[in-house]
Parts: sequence; structure tokens; C-alpha cells
Amino acid sequence: MRPIAIDLFAGVGGMSLGFEQAGFDVCAAVEIDPVHCAAHEFNFPECAVIPRSIVGLSAEDIRNAARIGSRPVDCVFGGPPCQGFSLIGHRALEDPRNSLVLEFVRVVAELEAQTFVFENVKGLTIGRHKGFLRELVAAFSDAGYDVRMPWHVLDAAHYGVPQHRERLILIGAKKGVQLPNYPVPRTNPADIRKHIPGLPVGPTCRDAIGDLPDADLFTGLVESDTVRTASFGHAGDYANELRCETDSAWHFGYSRQWNPEMLTSSARTTHTDISRRRFAETPPGGVEPISRFFKLAPHGLSNTLRAGTDGARGAFTSPRPIHYEHPRCITVREMARLHGFPDWFRFHATKWHGARQIGNSVPPPLARAIACEVMKALGVEAVRPDARRLLGDSALLYMEMSEAAEYFGVKAPSGRRDRKSGAKKRKQHEIEEARGVVKMIRGQQAAQRSSEQNLKGA
Repeated sequence: MRPIAIDLFAGVGGMSLGFEQAGFDVCAAVEIDPVHCAAHEFNFPECAVIPRSIVGLSAEDIRNAARIGSRPVDCVFGGPPCQGFSLIGHRALEDPRNSLVLEFVRVVAELEAQTFVFENVKGLTIGRHKGFLRELVAAFSDAGYDVRMPWHVLDAAHYGVPQHRERLILIGAKKGVQLPNYPVPRTNPADIRKHIPGLPVGPTCRDAIGDLPDADLFTGLVESDTVRTASFGHAGDYANELRCETDSAWHFGYSRQWNPEMLTSSARTTHTDISRRRFAETPPGGVEPISRFFKLAPHGLSNTLRAGTDGARGAFTSPRPIHYEHPRCITVREMARLHGFPDWFRFHATKWHGARQIGNSVPPPLARAIACEVMKALGVEAVRPDARRLLGDSALLYMEMSEAAEYFGVKAPSGRRDRKSGAKKRKQHEIEEARGVVKMIRGQQAAQRSSEQNLKGA
């Protein structure tokens, strides 16, 4: 059986995908944002989505939702938000703003996970924030876990991603269980001068998005985020993998039933003629002086893709980079390519939510590299599954915040941006129809699982 993992603070599922590709079955994903929950359920319909905070969430709650009974949990992973500021006379972990970090430690211990992976911002390793990390390592030790020291900051560009994105990673294991190692670099970033000997050069921005047709050529992408097309260009190794042209592109994850002729997550952005002129005049690799948007260089790497803020914090849009060839900001699909997400993986239909989901996520190739080291420490050989999985119903990708909250039966967080994000208000009968389709698919999947279990029992 494949080892099982639990995703805390799951977002859209970047780490879920990386761990699945490494050979894990991600059985449950905990996420408080209903829109993120809906997108996660679309991409991972076999995974139990738990639409709530981890505060007060018990191991029994997670096990029941995931239907794993008393099976050992091999890994718990996630990136809790934290401030990390030490106040004079106070311990950083006692700061209420950092309570979710202690909740992460608690859930890992209550689940008696064999290993864990904690990811967060690089800033926690700088200056007085190091005291916070030392407290966190001590908290894990008190809970019965060792941490691989020294902690590492990993750049996704060293793991086959055409984007510089640095993340703090803590890897730990239950005392007495072999500690995983941090993954060694696998590629040289295309834009650095001093290369690591023996490593191939990683993909560039052109390698990532050069084969995608220009979204501005499709009038249908003004009102929609999806269009059928046969105008994909020539793709190199990186783009071919994300287009899933070969069986090996799925790694040790489950292949999905999807239509490769659909260009998805590609809603157009309307720019003024003045903005387009400024974008065109900005040199590749430079910053447009008015908007302060970074312009991609075809043979370089993307800057770090940001998430913007949610509705509770002002709903500021993330600054999407300017395309190196077209005088416009890149689409959500182009962001996904620069992040290492395959083309079958979809995001919320609006640009704001979609960009937020990518900017908040760990690039799947980086997560996969980390997960492979966890697999080695567990002594498990990864197996490529034969099963081909359905994706969820696309209605999940078009729900506004209030609709997604109603669908999951939770209270809607502040979502003031919805009225400006391009989302179209759906009528109640449309919501009910979407629910009916999703319930039908869930029923079919449950029946299939029951049938498979009966066959195994026989």
C-alpha cells in the first residue's frame, strides 16, 4: 500500500500534488478558505477536504474524515502562517499570532505521524526570528520529534522550476524513526553564472510558457477562463511534462482524465493602450516604472509569484509579471506553468482567486523533491499506480466565496473582492445543479471504492 499523508493549510494543493507525485496517498487536506477547498476538491476528489481551521481539530476528526481508521500516518506536512516576532520578555511561540504553529505541532503529535514537513517564509531564518525557530525545534522535541538540523532554505529554481522562490523547510521524524535528509539541488537555475558541476540547466520562462497560445487571440476568454484550441506551439521537455505528453510525466501520481485540447485558467486581462505601450517599452528582466510590474525575460527566470491578500486584508491583487513577448500581464495558466503545475490542474476561474491560489502554494516539483527524501527515510519504494482518476466537477471552480461556504456548510470569511474579481453571480438553481453533479460523482466514486474493496476481500 502507498504511504499516507495529511496536508494541513492545504490551499489549492501544491504540496498535495508534490507528495502524490512522490508516491504518497494524500488522504485529507485541511483548509479554512472555502474557495481553496473547492479547487482542492476539484483536483483531488478522492481526498477528504476538511473546510475549517486546525484550531481544536482532533486526530480523530481527521482520521474519520479521511476514512483511514487506525492506519499509521506516514507524514503530515504544511505551512502555518506565523509572525515570528519575539516580544521583549516573551517567548515567540507564546505570541497569540503564532498559535497556529503550535497547533501544527499538536496535530502532528496527536496523529503520531512518522514524519513531518514544515514550510514557511525565508524571513524566519533572519535576525531575531531565529529565536522563534529555536523555540519551534524545542516544541517538536517536547512532542517527541527530532528535526534535521541545520534547517534549510530551498530555492525552487534548484528543483526544476523556472522561478526563484525560497522557502524555509523543517523536516522531522518521530524519535527513533530515521530522519529524512533535505533534497540536494537537481538543476542549475538558468540565470545564475556559477553553476553546480554535473547538474543540468533548469527551464527558462520561454521553456515554461512559450508553447502556450496567446490568450488575447481568443474572444471567448473575455467572458470565460477556458477555450478549446489546437494552436499549442512546440514544447520542450519542461512544457511537455506539464502537458502530460508521456506516462513518466505523472511521476508516481495518479493520471487524470482530462482534455489536453482545452486551454484552461486563461481569462484575459483588459489593459489600456497606454499600459500596453508601457509594457512593450519595458526591457525583459526590467521593472515597468509606473505599475512596478516585473517583465519576464525569455531566457531568464520568473521573479517570486505573489499571492496578494484575501478579502479580510483588503483584497489586494497580486502583481502578475508582464509577458516577455506580449504587452500584457501573464495569465493564471502561465503563472501555473512558471510554478510547476501541470495543465490538467485547474484553479478558480477568476484571476484574483486563481493568482492567489498559485502565489500561496509550494511549487509541486519542490514539494516532490522533499517528499522523495521522506519516502527514502521511511524505507518505502514508490509505485506508479495503475488507476486513472476523474477530476471533480468544474462547477467547483466558479463558486464565489459565499457559494463555496454554503456548499461546504461553513461560515463565509470576508470576500469583498468577489464583486470585483470577474465572478458572475450564480442563481440558486445553478448552485443546486452544481451540487447535484458533484454529489453524483462522489456517489459513483464511493461505489467504485466499495466494489474494489469487495474484490480485494474476495
